[in-house]
Amino acid sequence: MKKLTALLCVLTLALSLHAALAADKGTKEEAVAMVKKAVAFLKTNGREKALAEFNNPKGQFIDRDLYVIVGDMQGKCLAHCTMPEWAGKDMMEVQDPEGRYITKERLKLLQKNNSTWQTYKYLNPKTKKIETKSTYLERVGDLYIGVGVYQ
Repeated sequence: MKKLTALLCVLTLALSLHAALAADKGTKEEAVAMVKKAVAFLKTNGREKALAEFNNPKGQFIDRDLYVIVGDMQGKCLAHCTMPEWAGKDMMEVQDPEGRYITKERLKLLQKNNSTWQTYKYLNPKTKKIETKSTYLERVGDLYIGVGVYQ
């Protein structure tokens, strides 16, 4: 009986730890919801105010490892709160560690569909490791808004 009780305690602790670690990561559902919130914010507040908020590292569009990115359909980054130095830069030649042109691929996907998922390798700003990332994207006129989840 003591062994069973000890085993149950260890199992409960392991499940609690797993749940705590999972809570630190955003989900695909949360990524989609954040994109929808960002699209609504853009439409309500206009481009200038929205981009300022999307670039704000302490703003409402960053949550754990989830954050909004915005680009234009010519390949320029307009908002990236974890890498604000990228705002205004042409991203067409940026490659993931496997040699995939992230922005070129993204724009092709968005030319076919106004909303889509894109999967690639990317540096997780929380763990500082290259991880697989899936980003949900929505096209809004000449812009796209995305939020990714690390796997």
